[in-house]
Amino acid sequence: MVLVVDGRFRMDFRDREVWIARGEFIVVPRGVEHRPVAEEEASVMLFESASTLNTGNVTGSMTVAELDRI
Repeated sequence: MVLVVDGRFRMDFRDREVWIARGEFIVVPRGVEHRPVAEEEASVMLFESASTLNTGNVTGSMTVAELDRI
């Protein structure tokens, strides 16, 4: 789930695009290819399970396996 705190951005999917503005959120189901695009600065809050890798289903030098807890 992505919550827009300020600004707006576009979430591109293979078959459509969705604009999300301040105060709105979008839920992207597991396994659905998507690409967030911000033409101007946007602040978002990302909610995902702790087991979700920051690089999706690809692992490499940028992958963070264990996240810091707040």
